[in-house]
Amino acid sequence: MIKIDWQSGVPIYDQIVSGFIRLRAIGALQAGDKLPSVRSMAVKLGVNPNTVQKAYIILENKGITYSLQGKGSFLADGDSAGNAINDECITALKGAASKAARLGVSLDDAIAAIKEAYKGGNGND
Repeated sequence: MIKIDWQSGVPIYDQIVSGFIRLRAIGALQAGDKLPSVRSMAVKLGVNPNTVQKAYIILENKGITYSLQGKGSFLADGDSAGNAINDECITALKGAASKAARLGVSLDDAIAAIKEAYKGGNGND
């Protein structure tokens, strides 16, 4: 489920993109799954359809989805979707690391936190 944080300052279309990437990364959505229509997604999230359309275009440009004329948008399979998900995660991790460094968190503490998060999230050591 995608939730919009109206207070975050992150553009709504970016939150939608990140939401679909997260759902794909955790396995809640699989390759070939059909995305909701722009209109139904807009109603569900309470946002302008143009905002959802922008998010869908970004997802397609990143290779996470593909569209078929008259049929809708679908989650892609293959390396492009996996690479886009990986890139999104690395970007988020770099942002968190930069913030931690600015706040004076030691590299050792940051690495320990990442290892702890991986263990809790069933990641690989």
